[in-house]
Amino acid sequence: MRLALLGAFAFPAPQGSQVFTRDQALALQRAGARVCVVCYGSGEGGVEGLELIRIGGALSPRGFRSGPRLAKPLADLALARRLLRVQRERALDAVLAHNAEAALVALAARALGGAPVVYVAHTLCEEELSAYAPARLRREVDGIGRALDVAIARRVDATIALGELAAARLGPDARGPLDVIPPGIAVQPAPGRSEIEQACAHHGLTRDGFALYAGNLDAYQEPEALSRVAAQIAPRPLVAVTHAPPKRELAPLRVLQLSPREWRPLLFGAGVTLATRARRGGFPIKLLNYMEAGRAIVARAGQVDGLVHDESAWLVERRAAPEVFARATDALLRDPARRQALGRAARAQARRAHAWPELAQRTLRLLERVREESRR
Repeated sequence: MRLALLGAFAFPAPQGSQVFTRDQALALQRAGARVCVVCYGSGEGGVEGLELIRIGGALSPRGFRSGPRLAKPLADLALARRLLRVQRERALDAVLAHNAEAALVALAARALGGAPVVYVAHTLCEEELSAYAPARLRREVDGIGRALDVAIARRVDATIALGELAAARLGPDARGPLDVIPPGIAVQPAPGRSEIEQACAHHGLTRDGFALYAGNLDAYQEPEALSRVAAQIAPRPLVAVTHAPPKRELAPLRVLQLSPREWRPLLFGAGVTLATRARRGGFPIKLLNYMEAGRAIVARAGQVDGLVHDESAWLVERRAAPEVFARATDALLRDPARRQALGRAARAQARRAHAWPELAQRTLRLLERVREESRR
């Protein structure tokens, strides 16, 4: 199976979409596929053992910020041309287009003789697009997002949804087969006790005595909600570890700009982990990080499949105010036995439902269906 994974983003980068793309590419490669990643000409280094094919750096948007940008259309045109060249050189069996923008690029290339397009729906445009628009236009932008979801589902050759909600939304309009295949994670041993304690001490934190958020602080992640939670659980700290500083002041939320390698020991030292995001349809990679670390999770119900309230996470109502997050976080920080039980169950769920070897095989079976249909 000859595959290209297409991303309209800088790659690699310490953000959820890029981490998912990297890990899926490596898993498919280990499963026997011939894989390359086609992406923008920027990124932080490379990925050992994985072929990257990039457009020119001068055409690529700078930075890792998500959402619409003026530099995108020209970069995406260059990306479509690069993808077509890869198709002609390698006779690709399929393109896995990661997110809606990449799906549009891949569809443009397919119209000119490119390979079948499998849409990996990281999110629902109906849910997320309005995060980048003024509040007064939210309803109109949500409508545009819904129209975009429908248009892509009707045109691609197959769809990979990351959860049941996305499958239910995209399924009625899907032109080809649709399967629910969540992201995976390789569960690793925890850092040593001394490494965890040294990392906490370095940042003035007490092991198990603080809450943590890991990931970017773009608008769709609702960073203001994190700030309000931080104010209400004080003096216990809420720390956000991120690769890029926020656009606005979020005190009393404490923001640490760290690489994933640097914040991993802090993650294992946190008492509670948070995800305040309300927009649904994807699978936040940070939740997989929390699960792999065996941390107690406080998140909104309906964000991901598989987590069960008071068994493997503490789930609040979808529209719960930050005060509800704060009460749950405070209660868990005061109850070691409960948070440890939640953390163990979350780690077990990561092993059970998010092992890459099985997910890669499921993906290859879907791709085989696409290849056979294309040949017919």
